[in-house]
Amino acid sequence: MPYSPGIKALVALGIVAAGALAGLLLGGDVQTSLVMLVCGVAAVLLATAGAEAPGTFDTAPTVSEGPGIAEVLDAIAEPVLLIADRRVTAANPPARTLLGQHILGEDVRVAIRHPAAAERLMNTSDQNPGAPIHLVGLGTRDQRWEMRVTAIADGRRIVHLIDRTGSYASERMRVDFVANASHELRTPLASLLGYVETLEDGAGEEPGLRKRFLKIMHDEARRMQRLIDDLISLSRIEAEKYRAPDNPVALDELIDEVCLELSGVPRAADVVTEVAEVPPVRGDASQLSQLLHNVIGNAMKYGKEGTPILVSLLPEGESMIRLTVTDQGDGIAPEHLPRLTERFYRVDAGRSRTIGGTGLGLSIVKHIVERHRGRFDITSTVGKGSTVTVLLPVQRLS
Repeated sequence: MPYSPGIKALVALGIVAAGALAGLLLGGDVQTSLVMLVCGVAAVLLATAGAEAPGTFDTAPTVSEGPGIAEVLDAIAEPVLLIADRRVTAANPPARTLLGQHILGEDVRVAIRHPAAAERLMNTSDQNPGAPIHLVGLGTRDQRWEMRVTAIADGRRIVHLIDRTGSYASERMRVDFVANASHELRTPLASLLGYVETLEDGAGEEPGLRKRFLKIMHDEARRMQRLIDDLISLSRIEAEKYRAPDNPVALDELIDEVCLELSGVPRAADVVTEVAEVPPVRGDASQLSQLLHNVIGNAMKYGKEGTPILVSLLPEGESMIRLTVTDQGDGIAPEHLPRLTERFYRVDAGRSRTIGGTGLGLSIVKHIVERHRGRFDITSTVGKGSTVTVLLPVQRLS
């Protein structure tokens, strides 16, 4: 007994849903599985529409589509196009925003101006039609897109564009981070090995030379230790960044503790504090102590010798506290300011290493502030000094 188009559509929809679920269970990501499901629904709508109205697709494709397919395409948040006879017959709003409002009815090679995309779309006999095509420069020069093409029953094809810019940037950051960390560890390690070999060759027989070499080795080992400690801290803070801390922390008391601890370090400067009566902040005491060590310690390292460091703690409205640390150093040129919180970025790499910097201090500060749901800013004037400002939310009484 022949089945009605409605029953066939229900069966087809069930198969599509099962396929999308199977893809998800086999390790696919949720977004791709959802797009597979929506594209399958679109295919079923088109097929059943053709069954109910024979000859609907026998004529040349038109720009206008029925409300069913239009609603399906509009429900997809990423750019999706429907093409027939190498022309765009439908496109959802994200696709028109990316490629232009004029693309309806255009040759697909004109709509998607990219050689790799044109080659795939013009090759209807492709042996691997589901394989993704990576497009660089579509939209803007820095954007990375992944294009997938799916054929449907009536010969038309659905083109799905997935924005991979964020994933690409994250991968680049990961690669750069590993490369920089390896370089920072390799340099002191090579120095240590070199001095060990020199001592083994007989230089250790001279007491003065041995003492100088051992001091250098000790300094290099401490440098590696600081770098490893900072890497571990950064990793721990990033792992906790989505869980906001909620313990009350008396920041004024913490400032006194940190200033006392820093008073014995090399290049220690007089710290002038301006602390108003403020409520506790909502935070993690150990991380806020690390923040203060990094910010006040940087002011001591880069401020001019003999000049004081000004630390102020004042209320900012009713819900925030403003912490500022100001030095009277050489200042930082404007072009460097946006990059100061990048990992391993240094304005003066030689000077930073000489005074024991790892290149991770301000990156750690930025992540601590983000985890505390605060705000962080650096201003500087060349020849006059720099000011670091941190806004932190107060602890609300329940």
